[in-house]
Amino acid sequence: MTNQSYIQAQQLLLKASSEKGFLASAENITNYKRVWARDGVICGLSTLLDGNETLVNTFKNTLQTLANHQHELGQIPSNVYFKENDEVELSFGGLAGRVDTISWFIIGVCNYCWMMKDDEFLIELLPNIEKGLKLLEAWEFNNNDLLYVPRSGNWADEYITEGHTFYDQILRLWALRCVHRLKPSDNFQTKIDRITEKLNENYRKTTCQNPFHPKAYKQLEDTPYWMASVNPSGYQTMFDAFANSIAQLLQFGDSSFQKRLTSYSEELRESLPLNLLPAFWKPIHEEDDDWKLLVNNCKYEFRNFPYEFHNGGTWQMINGFYGMSLMSQNQKENSQHVLKAIKELNAKENYGFYENFNTKTQLAVGVPLCTWSAAGEILLEQYIKGKRLLV
Repeated sequence: MTNQSYIQAQQLLLKASSEKGFLASAENITNYKRVWARDGVICGLSTLLDGNETLVNTFKNTLQTLANHQHELGQIPSNVYFKENDEVELSFGGLAGRVDTISWFIIGVCNYCWMMKDDEFLIELLPNIEKGLKLLEAWEFNNNDLLYVPRSGNWADEYITEGHTFYDQILRLWALRCVHRLKPSDNFQTKIDRITEKLNENYRKTTCQNPFHPKAYKQLEDTPYWMASVNPSGYQTMFDAFANSIAQLLQFGDSSFQKRLTSYSEELRESLPLNLLPAFWKPIHEEDDDWKLLVNNCKYEFRNFPYEFHNGGTWQMINGFYGMSLMSQNQKENSQHVLKAIKELNAKENYGFYENFNTKTQLAVGVPLCTWSAAGEILLEQYIKGKRLLV
């Protein structure tokens, strides 16, 4: 396994570093020349495992930037843009606000403080964490332990998932577990237990006696993966690779279901040309009922053609997390196969580190020199070497 790709990935993160934090791309594209919460934390987690001092400092600056511009109500910005005249432009989302930025911020702060043994930084940002957690609790709306997320309210900002999305629930659980590890609390443990119970009972077919949505649950079929979402209209049953990978990373659910999920994921991965998981599966096509929801869910131009972007596209970043989850399942050989496939995509077009790829045609899609594509590779390579995040 060549190390050249890893060196290029590290160099890309260095190139995309600014005094305010990580930028989403090293390309001179305005919307990506910003400090993004989600991208910045994922890049930062990779730098913690990598250990490069300059990159670790950039991660701390990223977290500080996000904390400094937290909304008074608790929202963490989707991105922060520093203009040449020292003006700051904040975005908390486009067509809908972003829910997952708070959880990613908390995960980032906790992992940084844990790995760097920086208790002072944790004390400084603890009020930001508490304010964010309080807002997440308000976003349950019905005081039932599950976040309600608007369509476009997370990383899949042009996709159709909405409601009680599993991705946002499992991400919040990760954040709570991180805070509880560093600042143990009976209240945190109680909330963790309640969310865990709700997810176990409602996002797969079990013998649950009191489901969240009884009518929808009665019609739910048994699947080897966690449902993408449940909302008032029922379940969204597509396979969400990012959410399921995070669940496996947290070793969430009983061991027999974890094994089923790994088997399903590996079978799907090996059946596709790129030998990697698509973001969501199966793709939505023009003749499908959900197409109208998808095709109109974009602020500027439509990008979610079948097998691209969220609609069945292949992201190196997501597969970095998937490979890490395989390591948590003691699947080292399979995780090495995933890393090899990620490296091959990142190396295309002279180490273009493209945002994602068309799963069917295998062609590059989206923005080049995308930092979290590099981060996905670094995270997985370091996990295979034995490094670990706080989960």
